[in-house]
Formats: sequence, structure tokens, C-alpha cells
Amino acid sequence: MIRFPHTAAEAAAAAGSYRAGATDLHERRRLGIVGGPVTDLRDVEELTGVAAREGGTWIGALTRVAAIAEAPELVGYPGLARSAGALATPQIRAMATLGGNLLQQVRCWYYRHPEIRCLRGGGDRCYAREGDHLFHACFDLGPCVAPHPSTIGMALLTYGATAEYQTATGPGSMSLEALYGGGEDPRRTHRLPEGALLTGVVLPPPSPGEQAAYFRATSRARAEWPLVEALARLVIEGGAIKEAHVAIGGVATVPLRLSRVEAALVGVAPDDRALAAAAALSAEGARPLPNTQYKVELIPRVVLEALERARASAPAPAAAPAPTTGQEEVEE
Repeated sequence: MIRFPHTAAEAAAAAGSYRAGATDLHERRRLGIVGGPVTDLRDVEELTGVAAREGGTWIGALTRVAAIAEAPELVGYPGLARSAGALATPQIRAMATLGGNLLQQVRCWYYRHPEIRCLRGGGDRCYAREGDHLFHACFDLGPCVAPHPSTIGMALLTYGATAEYQTATGPGSMSLEALYGGGEDPRRTHRLPEGALLTGVVLPPPSPGEQAAYFRATSRARAEWPLVEALARLVIEGGAIKEAHVAIGGVATVPLRLSRVEAALVGVAPDDRALAAAAALSAEGARPLPNTQYKVELIPRVVLEALERARASAPAPAAAPAPTTGQEEVEE
């Protein structure tokens, strides 16, 4: 059964599996991983677009990833735009939504095997831990070792974004850190209340002059999930780094904010030595599996590349005024 609500409140009351771009949901239904009724969000127009909010910018959960990469209202958030424009393929970016990217399930082959019930699928064992985990976590945060797949989640973590949601009893919100938690629960990739519908995210005001870069290391050039990815955001004033925001993905069950790297950068000149010294801290705390040691060696190189590219990038211009409603900003 498929339901077609017209408002976020109606959708949350209907619950079931929410369908937006469905680039992940359809595969999991085909494999028999999920079943039951589907709530299609195509008619919930209030969840699409970019709009100004007091003290920040709102992006609707149904906004396409391609639109986030190109929206003039997000010019003041170059880290977000560049990460959105680099993930997956043009075809996926044209269909996938912000909400779908943030809440997608892991790509572990054991979880997605139709005849295996691992921890994440309701079983009692992480098969990857002692099996094939070549592309899995090198920061061991809990029973499951499948890395979180959301590039946009990693980017929004550096912006201190807030996630908004709707339940059958009303709206709510939480920080991106709270949305993902600490990775200790093997059965959930996010911490929204049961049955809640993600309605959008709110970004704080942009940092004037932000210089940002996104970089991912992959095992092939096209259409590949990152082995390690990093987003670096810098604000440089008077020859010194005033602000630094750095996060990595592909290495743990949640995206990771690199607070020690950020602290090492603030207040210093952005020269080669300073960037290298900060990047060298990025893998601290890693506890790799037997076959993910290579990621520990890769992380500082990926972070350093992102930092160097951010330093070389042009400062972001002032953001264009966001419309009060952004429905016309997104391709249907």
C-alpha cells in the first residue's frame, strides 16, 4: 500500500517507509530488507526548497542534492555546495534528496544480503567484523563496523546545522551531532524518534570569507563510495586562520568532527607546515580492523589535501538573499 499525503503532519501520521528520491529505499525493498506500507512524499510541497530563516538558512528535506550544489542562496556555504556536487553521480544527484542522503542506510554487503540478518538487520552478529571489512570502519565505535554513508551529513556537521522533524504529535528539532549520536547503537544510522519525518535542516549564518574544499579518496574514478572523505572550512584574516571546521567520513559508523585538528589550526598562519601538523592529528583515536589499517594512513593525506585546497580556494562572496519559500528553486 502506498499513501500520498499533502502535508508533513499527514505524512508523519501515516508513517511507514518514507519515499522521496527512493534511490536507496527501492533497493532495500527489492532485497527484502524492508517491507510494509510506503508513504510517498511527492505531494508534500512544504519540504522542498531553500528559505531564509531568522539567523540562518533553511533547506527542505525534499530538496534535490543537485539543487543544493547549485543554489545561489547557498553561495555563502561553499563547503556544503561542493560536497553535494561531488557525491555519487549526476543521475543520482538529480534524484536523491537532502533527507534521503542524511538518513540513508549503510552499504555493508552483509546488511544488504537477502539471506543474512546481521546486527543492523535485527540479528545478533556483525559479520563484517570477522569477515570481509576492507571498506569498513577504522574508528571502532560500537558493535557494527559499517561506515556511515552520508557525505552531506559530514558537511552539515561542520556547519553546526540543526535537523527539524515532524512526528504524529508535533514538530521537533535536534543538532546534527544528536541526530547521529555516537555510533554505539548497531541498529540505527540516525536518532530521529520512531516514525518521525525529517522535514529539513537549518544552517547558522554563513561565515564571511569562508574558504572551503571537499576531497574524497576512492578506489576508482567514477561512481564509487569514498574510502575516506574530508571537508575543510577555513576563515583566514590578517594572515592567520580565524576559524577552522574539519570533518571526515567513510571511517566510522557516524561522520566525525575533528576538534583537535580545528584547535591546532586556529590562530596560526596557514602555511604548509601548520596544515601538515594539523592534518597529522586527524587519525588520532583510530582503532582499525585488520584490513582497514590503510585508512588510518590515508586519513591525514586526505585531510591535508582538503586543507590545502581550502587555503587555495577563493573566499565565498556574500550570500544571495534566500526566498521566503523556495519551491521554484528545485527541479521536480
